[in-house]
Amino acid sequence: MGIGDKFNELKKKAQDVLAQHPDKVEQGIDKVGDFADKRTRGKYSDQIAKGADMLKQRLGKQDPPR
Repeated sequence: MGIGDKFNELKKKAQDVLAQHPDKVEQGIDKVGDFADKRTRGKYSDQIAKGADMLKQRLGKQDPPR
């Protein structure tokens, strides 16, 4: 099993989790954003919030698992 196969396996697992628990994934994105905001002491709040929102939008537009 090469690195490409391992990556594809990991990608499939992530897609499965996203499909089964989208609310938990969104909560995780929010927690990571809050953590990053605290660590940067709010210096990049707008960028972090924008990135988190974009990620949530992108996750909602995933291709169906193959």
